[in-house]
Amino acid sequence: MPKQRALAPKMKLLPHLHLTLSLTLLAHTATATPPTPNLPLVINTWGGPFTAATDAAYLALLSPSTSALDAVEIGCSTCERNQCDGTVGYGGSPDEKCETTLDAMIMDGTSMNSGAVAGLRRVKSAISVARYVLQYTAHSLLVGDQATRFAVENGFVEEDLGTEESRAKCEAWKREGCKGNYRRNVVHEPGRECGPYAPVGKGLEGLSGMEGGGEGHDTISMVVIDGEGIMAAGTSTNGAAHKVPGRVGDGPIVGSGSYVDGDVGGCGATGDGDVMMRFLPCYQAVENLRRGMAPQQAAEDVVKRMLRKYPKISSGVVVVNTKGEYGGAGSGWTFTYAVRGSGMNETQVIAVPPVEPDREELSGRATGYDFRLQSEL
Repeated sequence: MPKQRALAPKMKLLPHLHLTLSLTLLAHTATATPPTPNLPLVINTWGGPFTAATDAAYLALLSPSTSALDAVEIGCSTCERNQCDGTVGYGGSPDEKCETTLDAMIMDGTSMNSGAVAGLRRVKSAISVARYVLQYTAHSLLVGDQATRFAVENGFVEEDLGTEESRAKCEAWKREGCKGNYRRNVVHEPGRECGPYAPVGKGLEGLSGMEGGGEGHDTISMVVIDGEGIMAAGTSTNGAAHKVPGRVGDGPIVGSGSYVDGDVGGCGATGDGDVMMRFLPCYQAVENLRRGMAPQQAAEDVVKRMLRKYPKISSGVVVVNTKGEYGGAGSGWTFTYAVRGSGMNETQVIAVPPVEPDREELSGRATGYDFRLQSEL
């Protein structure tokens, strides 16, 4: 068994492999679970630009010296460098103050050790810093400026995570009145839609209220099985655009953004992280595998669990067992995921239609849900 090693902060990764959902790729797209490829195997959330991460991780696994953890780090780092869909890595999803921060987590399926960073500021290589947390500390999660200090102490470069484009988009959002932010049950002074804000019900008569919103956001969550059956998982994201500064979603949370138990299987998730983290969907999916469910059934079950409480949730989950059998499910959109194994000449993108809420279970509860959308979420 080769010794596992962390990537150097300045490591040169594989070149960008630009793949799109062309007619050729669509020929490989299906709504049913395809035949199981042989190991090694890489599976991750989303197709399109995210397939560059799939390819980078898989090709790295062809070297005997590359561990499953290495492959997860290489794959997620590829998306960080490529700024996949603007939702991973630097220059995307700025918060209310126009700052981009990063969340990442990596997990070893053999030891079940994990390392994560949340609200990482001014360091681009979030997944690699998470790997350092795993290998060089006894902790599982470092946050904010202290996570940045840890990264710099270990040789990572401190630099601005914003770009001219991200700052321009944020300033335009402010000029338009900060519509679609994540504030709920607050009021602001007339003409000051971007705050400061105050809680509703504090004697602030005559002030207008905010109706919360927020843009959709994606995440790369990846599970890897190497040729010897050793498993690892990881997640990287720049979070939700226009989030309240300091917000952390599901990405760096073990059992939510991703999870792996090398004796059972692994899972990666994407979607509305503020809601999904309340359900620990990836932990539940792996436990479903332990109970004997097939990966597709395990994925659909966790999506249905969330839909029972939040019928409008946008979610996506990929699940794989130790045999390399896999499945995926989502809600609120047509979810895609990417997979590549040794029996495949290229990455395949699988499209799955959204799981629909159980109408019988939801009957009589729709009004309650609408109330929660305005007051609790």
